[in-house]
Amino acid sequence: MSDPVGHQGPAASGPASAGGSPGIPENVEYRVAHLQERLAAEELGELGVRAEIRAGAVAVTGTVPSARCRETVLRVAREELAGLTVHTDVVVAETTSPDHAEEL
Repeated sequence: MSDPVGHQGPAASGPASAGGSPGIPENVEYRVAHLQERLAAEELGELGVRAEIRAGAVAVTGTVPSARCRETVLRVAREELAGLTVHTDVVVAETTSPDHAEEL
């Protein structure tokens, strides 16, 4: 399940970072790290979500416990990564009890 968050086309043009790819702004690593920090430290305390730079875009992936948590993760990603191409694959874990016995 892929869901573009603030998908705004190619990353903003600018100088590439020393170890980065062409077309990726030099502060993208900082912004990704700041996103990870916010996800872990703020109201979410979410450590099950990762953000990585892949092929000129940022991929935000992971599993969260609720739809509300997923929406918060996507909102924070939009705020932190505005202007970058972002692809998300954040899924909600099924936490309801089974409605029938498992057959072996």
